[in-house]
Order: sequence, then C-alpha cells, then structure tokens
Amino acid sequence: MDHNNTLRRFGEIIPKTHRNHNFLLSLFLFFFFFFFFFFFSSHAAFDLATIPFNDGYSPLFGDSNVVRSDDGNGVNLLLDRFTGSGFISSSMYKYGFFSANIKLPSNYTAGICVAFYTSNGDVFEKTHDELDFEFLGNLAGKPWRFQTNLYGNGSTHRGREERYRLWFDPTKEYHRYSILWTAKNVVFYIDEVPIREVLRSAEMGADYPSKPMSLYATIWDASNWATSGGKYKVNYKYAPFVAEFKDLVLKGCSVDPIEESTVAGRSICSDQHADLEAQDYAAVTPRRRLAMRRFRQRYMYYSYCYDTLRYPNPLPECDIIPSEKQRFKETGRLKFGGSHRRQSRRKGRTTTPVDDTDQGDM
Repeated sequence: MDHNNTLRRFGEIIPKTHRNHNFLLSLFLFFFFFFFFFFFSSHAAFDLATIPFNDGYSPLFGDSNVVRSDDGNGVNLLLDRFTGSGFISSSMYKYGFFSANIKLPSNYTAGICVAFYTSNGDVFEKTHDELDFEFLGNLAGKPWRFQTNLYGNGSTHRGREERYRLWFDPTKEYHRYSILWTAKNVVFYIDEVPIREVLRSAEMGADYPSKPMSLYATIWDASNWATSGGKYKVNYKYAPFVAEFKDLVLKGCSVDPIEESTVAGRSICSDQHADLEAQDYAAVTPRRRLAMRRFRQRYMYYSYCYDTLRYPNPLPECDIIPSEKQRFKETGRLKFGGSHRRQSRRKGRTTTPVDDTDQGDM
C-alpha cells in the first residue's frame, strides 16, 4: 500500500483522492450558502410604518370580495366566477414608497393576475403614468411568474416589461413587495432585495412617471394572456382564489393632482420628497446593487431592453450589459426557448405577454 497517498482517520484509511473530492464539495457548499444568505437572506428589514387598511385604502371594485382582516391591518382579495376585486389608496401621491406583505393563491391558478401597482389612469385617461408588479398564475404544481412594468405620460405603446421567476414559493408565506418612486429613480423590491432600477434621464423625457398616482391592488381574470400567452384559462372549479395583503405602507406626499400642477402645489412636497430620498430603502448601495445584478442573472427571463425585434434601438434608460445580452435572443427571451407575442390585455393598461410554455419549472 502506498502510504503517501492515504490518510488515516479514526482507524480507517481514506485515499487522498476522496479527501480532495470531499474538500472541493465542502468548499462549493460553503460558497453556495454564503452567496445565498449574503444576497437574499441577510439584508436587514426596512424600518417601515404600516397603517390599518381603513386609514389609507378603500374598495375599488367587487366590494363583497374585499374581506378585511379581524385586526384591521390587512385584507384578502377574492376572485370567483362572479367578480374579481381590488382596493385603492384614499389619496394620490407625488412620489412615494408603496409596500405590502403579500401571499398569493395556491393550487391551480392559471389565467389569474394579481396586481400591485400605482397609476393615475382614472384622472389622466390619455396621459396616464403607471408602475406595476403583476403576478401571473400557473397550472397546479407550476410556479407563479411575475413582471414589472413602467409607463409615463400615456406611453403604453412603449411597454417596458421585464419577467422573472422567484427563488421561493409565494403561496407558502408572506413576502414584502415594494415600489420606490422618486424624482430620480424607480426601484422595485422583493423583501429587501432590489430587482429592478429605472433611472430618470433627459432622454427618457415624459416617459418617466411624474404625475401624482394612487396605489392599487387587484385580482382578476386575465385568461386571454396571463398563462402561456392565454393557452390556459381560469378554472373556477378551484374558486375562490384568494390573494392576501397585510402590513401596508404608504409613504409619500399626498396631493391633489390639479393643485400639484401649480407652483405653490409643487413646493408643498419639497420637504417630504427630501425625507423620502433620505430613507434607507432609497439608497441602492453597492451591496444591494450586486444583489440586484445576481437576481437578474439568475431569475430574469425576458427583458424589453434585449428585444431587438420590438425595439431595434434600445430605449434610452436601458443599460445594455454585454454579458447579459449574450443570454438573450433577439426576442428578449433567454436563449433556451420560448416565444414572444404582443397582445392588449385591458382598456387603459397594455402589456406584451410572453409565452412561458418552454420555461418549465426552473
């Protein structure tokens, strides 16, 4: 026996090749868990002031399907064969931080859209602004997907959709989804991880949302586009579908959209804008930026910035990253499959659905 190639431990002889294999495996596991917890689990929770539902919101539609929690701090939105439901903030805001802990419906959810978004479409019908989280249901056993989007000044023909997977099951427990909107940037957060940032620029012009908006949350039947481009519809055998919201946050300057357009109206919010931009969540630190980059590398599977069929010249806010661009087809989808199709989804709000059929259970 070659004793130089063996290691004696606890009375047994272990070849060095096995020892090296175990060492490399241990090293891999160490770095895997280090990066996972560093980028997704170790971010300190934001210091947020939540408000009771009745203090900041009211039903939008489907009132009988808007069910307040016993403690008044949350609400369930139901979709059944008769109606969906939704709520709206009682005030409009010029910039702000909008946030909620949300748990999505489980089991068969194909065709369902749960939306958490800001908009002023009810006031500015032809020039509305909008910031979206839209969660898209799926077949039983298949994961929820979601997309973010942005419109400014009625620019619905220039959709800015991105689509992603999640690194957790959003039906098992609550997770916090947040939209930060300032005069400088828009940041979408999941828990304390930023997943997308849009910087305001002169080139972007009026496409950047700049008018007061309300906060909305809805659940509705989007059978014509939400799951695999409309291939799978809502099956009301599984109704009611319940989206749960709690720990609601509204931080911003409450304004009248007409008065805000005056010089005096714009000056009212200056102190609150400064306070908003001084909050911890307003700073995309180097660590958060690295976490955002890693999220996008692992979980983003469609981006309008890389959709050269739709936009031969990328829109001005697009930060084209060569290493990221290599991952996508000319359709803006990942290179391992899928199709891209354009379709309207409802009056006043448009999107560019992406067929998820080939995405599997990644």
